[in-house]
Amino acid sequence: MKKTLSDKNILLAVTGGIAAYKAAELVRAFKKRGANVKVVMTAAAEGFIPAKTLAILSKEDVLTDESQAATAEVAHVQLARWADALVVAPATANTLAKMANGIADNVLLETILASAAPVKVMAPAMNDQMWANPATARNVNTLISDGFSLVEPDTGFLAEGYEAKGRLAELNTIVSQVEEELNERSAEDEILSHLKGQKVVITAGGTREPIDPVRFLTNRSSGKMGYALAEAARLAGADVTLVASVKRDCNAGIKVRIAESAEAMLSAVQEAMVDADVFISAAAVSDYRLKEPFTDKVKKQGDDDGLTLDLVQNPDILKTVGMAKKPGQIVVGFAAETKDLLENATAKLQKKNADMIVGNDVTKAGAGFDKDTNVVTMVRDGLAPIEAGPASKLAIAKEILKQVADIQEQR
Repeated sequence: MKKTLSDKNILLAVTGGIAAYKAAELVRAFKKRGANVKVVMTAAAEGFIPAKTLAILSKEDVLTDESQAATAEVAHVQLARWADALVVAPATANTLAKMANGIADNVLLETILASAAPVKVMAPAMNDQMWANPATARNVNTLISDGFSLVEPDTGFLAEGYEAKGRLAELNTIVSQVEEELNERSAEDEILSHLKGQKVVITAGGTREPIDPVRFLTNRSSGKMGYALAEAARLAGADVTLVASVKRDCNAGIKVRIAESAEAMLSAVQEAMVDADVFISAAAVSDYRLKEPFTDKVKKQGDDDGLTLDLVQNPDILKTVGMAKKPGQIVVGFAAETKDLLENATAKLQKKNADMIVGNDVTKAGAGFDKDTNVVTMVRDGLAPIEAGPASKLAIAKEILKQVADIQEQR
């Protein structure tokens, strides 16, 4: 019988709660399913279970603050790179708070901060009142937005001597979730591998149309969704050009071109699309610009005087690219709506000659501008709408790219 986690690298991060003693059985459970297991633990966790016990069970050295200090190797970075899945179990309230805020004051937190493991799972265990505290809820939600998944604590007998929610989840539940997520990731990698080597052009952010040298017309778009799409495409092996109105931190492998206005963005997109395979218009392009921006800062004329701006329509970037697309090119647009999402997205699909429209109702919880999460409905011709989220924008970006790969497969 094939072991379900054969040759997967599991990094178990053990923090200092009473449930730390269960780490021994958790290591055994992962090993029984065929996984390679390494452990990093805090000094507080060593107060509940010796590092030597976990070393014997995992057949690997355990990384601790003391062992890190005794070697010249940057062991926490090597361990972070090794892992296919990072599992923080048990995760105390203190460690969750530090993880959510990027604090790295021990070797376990340093390892977590350095980890780019495709699967990251947290299994909290703590007193019920600590679990119910709004600060803990904020920290957990921040970590979910950062790409962690949650195995919620169970209701059971706590160390304090009563039954309540806060007990570490059943070990089989934790192992099964890690297994499921790794399998999903493998399937996702296979789908997204179709994008390897392709040239993908993406737009991001709200364009800025000058009124005068000081002011401009714009909208609430932060560019986070476009940057997430660029990162997801890069991870899939694509050659990514991001045309953005705003500069955000991103991987050096993404070619970023800053274009603040709609006209500048269109010019940059048309240049990049000459030999591109995919265009994703995630930018919120201003519909109008001033016919003639003022050369000097506009001053008040009087207490009651108004100001009339002479506006003209901006070029429609999505429609321009959609109508000019070459055979084989994929064009995807976004539709930020406040009502009639499906109707508006479907109409836009036809009007812009796009292959897919990603609609999002910006009034929904977990969606909207300048958030780290999103909720979308993907509309393709002849297919039922496909919903995704609420989830991190990177996770949503991967779902969008899966549909792009499917469109290419269907051709």
